[in-house]
This record gives sequence, structure tokens and C-alpha cells, in this order.
Amino acid sequence: MGYRLWVMSSISLYLPLPSSTFLYLLLKKKNMIQQKEITLSGSCRGFHLVTSEILGQLPKLPETGLLHVFVKHTSCSLSINENYDPDVRSDMEQIFNHIVPENQPYYDHVLEGSDDMPAHAKATIIGNSLTIPITRGRLNLGTWQGIYLCEHRNYGGQRKLVCTIIGE
Repeated sequence: MGYRLWVMSSISLYLPLPSSTFLYLLLKKKNMIQQKEITLSGSCRGFHLVTSEILGQLPKLPETGLLHVFVKHTSCSLSINENYDPDVRSDMEQIFNHIVPENQPYYDHVLEGSDDMPAHAKATIIGNSLTIPITRGRLNLGTWQGIYLCEHRNYGGQRKLVCTIIGE
């Protein structure tokens, strides 16, 4: 069992499964994978639209590919949601504060503040990474979509992201 990988219009490879290591090495050799660690400015608790801040720190995007974004922290998360109405961001904060409240008597992890354990739970629910298609050199997001940094601490400080661009 395997699959065919079209590398260029005139070359195809038949790869046995699993072959992710071979594929990675092939793409890396062709300079089709770039990786950059970026830092987002510190934010107070809330859902913050950070699409422009991320793109402003990345190299030129390939014509076609994928952008994978991973946050290197355990008390914030990444999401894609509406980029137009700021009420969505404040409503999301209220919803998650209702789902995962602070100061619960069953929390054991309380030494870092009342916002810390709920921040870990919210980050687990939402997630720490996103993969976004790149089409015609731009993120292929919907008209009303943007990347959110979901800051779950009262003040989390600067946040580090690893951005991996795969494409040609």
C-alpha cells in the first residue's frame, strides 16, 4: 500500500506508507520548509486578533502551501474565528469564563494564581496549534476569519509561536 507524490510536473514518486521522514527530507532539501519562531506582544486576558502581527513577522509566503502555527505556552491557545465584530471576542471570553470558572474548590494547582488552572483547562479545550492553507501567496482564510491568540491569564506576557511554512 502506498501513494503517489507529485514533486514537479514531470516527476512522481511512489512512496510506501509510512514515509513521513522521507517526505520531510525531500521537502527540506528542496527548501520547501521554512520555520521561524516569532514573539507576540504581551496581552491582557481575552481573545486577541493577531493575524497581521503574525504575518508581519514571517517571510514571504509561497504560492501554494500550508502555514502551521504552534504556541509554546500552556496557558494560552490559538483559534480561528470572526475578524470583524469585536463583540465576538468579548463574548468568547465570557463563554469560556462560564465554562471554566476560577476559584473552584476542586482545583489542586493553585500556587500560580486563581487564573492559572482555568487557563490550562481553556488552553487544552481550544488547542495549541493551527494549520492554514496558503493559496496564491496568501492565507486562504474566509472573508470573516482571523487568527486569535486566546490569552487565558490576566496578563500572560509575550507569547512565542513557532511558524512552519510548507510550500513552493
